[in-house]
Amino acid sequence: MSRAAVLAGVGAMVPPRAVDNDELSQLMDTNDQWIRSRTGIGRRHWADPGTATGDLAAVAGERALASAGSRSVDMLILATSTPNQLMPATAPEVADRLGLGSVAAFDISVACAGFVYGLATAAGAIASGIADRVLVIGADIWSTRLNPQDRTTAIIFGDGAGAALLRAGQPDEPGALAGFDLGSDGSLKDLAMVPGGGSRERSATEPVPETDQYLYMRGKEIFTHAVNRMGSSSARLLERIAWDADSVDWFAGHQANARILHTVADVLDVPRDKVLIHLDRVGNTSAASIPLALADAASAGRIAPGDRVLMTAFGGGLSWGSAALTWPRIQVPGVLSS
Repeated sequence: MSRAAVLAGVGAMVPPRAVDNDELSQLMDTNDQWIRSRTGIGRRHWADPGTATGDLAAVAGERALASAGSRSVDMLILATSTPNQLMPATAPEVADRLGLGSVAAFDISVACAGFVYGLATAAGAIASGIADRVLVIGADIWSTRLNPQDRTTAIIFGDGAGAALLRAGQPDEPGALAGFDLGSDGSLKDLAMVPGGGSRERSATEPVPETDQYLYMRGKEIFTHAVNRMGSSSARLLERIAWDADSVDWFAGHQANARILHTVADVLDVPRDKVLIHLDRVGNTSAASIPLALADAASAGRIAPGDRVLMTAFGGGLSWGSAALTWPRIQVPGVLSS
């Protein structure tokens, strides 16, 4: 029987500082009712000055290792769009802080779909025999990239990190990743992007606006594409692995917007009471959102061993991806301050 990637542990964290909607209403033209009605978000957590993405990633990684009861790791994959610095990658620093030695460690940048892409990359490494145990971390600190004058983004994003340890196992055992569906559309890259900071800006012949350092999104168009892409990706995956929608126990979608999550669930005929919602307390944490939602639900006892879990995400690129597994018997620590 071929090797499969099996979930062995999960860990997550958010920074201690909680920023509720009332606090944001003191900074910009908005209010709690307006934010909740459009996003479902009540608060988000922002990192304190001096805290970097790698700091959050290391804590989440440590918790995932504790959840698995093992510190044996052959590879570390960090999904992030907000690395500690442009170069070198943040993953080797996180591996060093975790005491993992000279393991393979690298970043991937797939925006909010990064964790699902990281799972797929890890599963490939395990299936091919390159690694036996892979730590996948999704972490982002977007609060430093938000334009306080842009209500489209400033009310949505929070900071956080989530991690999963995968081990080599058998395809038919609990926790085995059942399959993936991945995709992208670079022709729509300008729907969500940070224009500045890269080689295009450095080689520009004209001065670039200061606002190019901030995240920019075309919200209404993102909503439409997110629903379509996550819905179609999830449907393809369910067909590929022969799961009926009514057999899905939990729908763990990217925590960007409650209306998006419920609409995608409706498209798939998955009851809304099976949709995991964590964004009301942490906002959109980008690559960290799915593992944060999983850790929150599992630590509270909502996800039980044997439950079928469908994950799907959508982000800038445009990029999207879906994954599925049957939940194993693991102990998951709670999410800090959530």
